[in-house]
Amino acid sequence: MLREKGNHVIFSVARGANKIEIKKAVEALFNVHVENVRTMNMKGKTKRWGLRHYERADWKKAIVTLREGETIELYEGV
Repeated sequence: MLREKGNHVIFSVARGANKIEIKKAVEALFNVHVENVRTMNMKGKTKRWGLRHYERADWKKAIVTLREGETIELYEGV
């Protein structure tokens, strides 16, 4: 999980995952009801280390909207 704001939660997911798979996985893992899933492919950043240039791997981001009043408690009991 990257971020949580209101009833939206942002995850970094596998690049081959689709919206239906993401919805089923979140509902099964966190025992919540998912209203909507939005996905976007993020391009890896170009970095430098000395004179060498390299590019970080591309990744996929999923914005999951939960049912009103539900949250994901990731750090219970800490």
